[in-house]
Amino acid sequence: MKVLATLVLLAHPVLFAADAAFPKHAIATVHPLATEAGQQAFEKGGNAIDAAIAAGLTLGVVDGHNSGLGGGCFFVIHAADGTVTCIDGREMAPAKAQRDMYVINGKVDAEASKTGALASGVPGYLKACAAAQAKHGKLKLADVLLPAAEIAEKGFAIDAVYARKLAAMAGKLAKFPSSAAIFLKDGKPLEKGQLLVQSDLSKTYRSVAKNGIEWFYGGEFAQRTAEWMKAHGGLMTAEDFASYQAPERAAIRSKYRGYDLITMPPPSSGGVHVAQILNILEHFPIRHFRASSRIHVITEAMKLAFADRAYWLGDPDFAPVPRGLVDPAYAAELAQKIDLDHATAVPTHNMPPHWEGDVFGKHTTFLCTADAEGNWVALNQTINTGFGSKVVIPGTGVLLNNEMDDFAVQPGVPNAFKLVGAEANAVAPGKRPLSSMSPTIVMKDGKPVIVTGAAGGPTIITQALLLLTHIIDDGMLPTEALAEPRFHHQWNPEELKIEKAFGEGTLKRVKALGHELAESEGFGACQAIYFDREKKLFFPANDPRVPGKSDGR
Repeated sequence: MKVLATLVLLAHPVLFAADAAFPKHAIATVHPLATEAGQQAFEKGGNAIDAAIAAGLTLGVVDGHNSGLGGGCFFVIHAADGTVTCIDGREMAPAKAQRDMYVINGKVDAEASKTGALASGVPGYLKACAAAQAKHGKLKLADVLLPAAEIAEKGFAIDAVYARKLAAMAGKLAKFPSSAAIFLKDGKPLEKGQLLVQSDLSKTYRSVAKNGIEWFYGGEFAQRTAEWMKAHGGLMTAEDFASYQAPERAAIRSKYRGYDLITMPPPSSGGVHVAQILNILEHFPIRHFRASSRIHVITEAMKLAFADRAYWLGDPDFAPVPRGLVDPAYAAELAQKIDLDHATAVPTHNMPPHWEGDVFGKHTTFLCTADAEGNWVALNQTINTGFGSKVVIPGTGVLLNNEMDDFAVQPGVPNAFKLVGAEANAVAPGKRPLSSMSPTIVMKDGKPVIVTGAAGGPTIITQALLLLTHIIDDGMLPTEALAEPRFHHQWNPEELKIEKAFGEGTLKRVKALGHELAESEGFGACQAIYFDREKKLFFPANDPRVPGKSDGR
């Protein structure tokens, strides 16, 4: 597999750096300014929780096409005292939302769930950050908000990734004057190297720092949003903001080859299916397979899991998501369905044990932090697709999410990522849409050793999965593991998305096994930190496919 890593590194020579090790703390994000913000939080006396929140809030400024105050998040935290906390900051459907709200004249209006006033759920990101910091942090929220506010006020030069995404969405952003005023200049999108100044967003950050999150959820921001929604046919109200909660949920715990996984439960589908796929792979010696056979077996496991996702997964407060999906005995049954010599069609979902009673009580960004005290954080945050709903609430600089598209707007109708869902993920008032975000912490002998997660819609699940197999099965350090070529199958559509860096020979052999290939130059963005217990050193790494940064002290 090291040959494969070399192929990817050659495609990204500027971004590759050898593994660097750090004794006190580590951080990895998709943007250098966010990583530096996390480091500043550490230097102020903060811990991994403070650093993660500082980095995340900064990403809301410099990587705002992916995440921000107008979106949501999942926290998976291992605290120094051994406490595990999962905080659900997922967006929530407004109280006036209805199951068939996107059906107009008998047809689904697919654009209404993606762009404009009906596309947004109530943002949960800020409330989840406040809850995480209050429970486990050392600093105050203002300490990590104000540095990000300064970047927004002074501006920053956008990179090639930001410029490319901005150009792709410029037409839709232009429909909303408050959005166009920030992201467009003379009607054209800002280009690489140009300064993006977000004065209103800076004021919003400063207002929250001064007045607390009530300014957002019970004060001026909630009121401004409600007024805009009323004027433009939206459903969100000030009462929706006032009633929003970011609950703690019990972590999913599973095992893989002697390691213990802690990951996010529903409404994350990611945690369930990372665990489920690894449970299936436990029955195969993938470390010893040739590349094509390894790809084949993991792909077949992905298909089985995603078929279950389409039927069973949803908000556990509304849908009975069966715990049996992560039962090792169920995984053993699924493993028997895999033919080592040929791809097998998966016509529908399977039936996990105890499915009637034993239940769990999109674009995106991921970052991770860890410190020597034993605090580890996996944080996924998102506003869904690029620039979310494309709506900036006037005077606030806050770009609202389009997470309503992560519901099954009608059972069987694909969303922006071609994912389908059933009644378990149908729209309902106060319900949280299903997410692929998969923040995961891995333990060995009761101590954290790996943290990982990713961005990229449903490929989030498979990126995290592949990263863990490369570290656990192949003994790679994170930089090498992240450089390995990737592949992804989500059951529907019937295609295997796979990076060309695997090489022509491997791709031909995989195709001969019966897989329909959708070749890619590269996809996703995954971060990770590994802790070497013998050397007592952290090894952080950012994805070579995007211009992120990993660092430590």
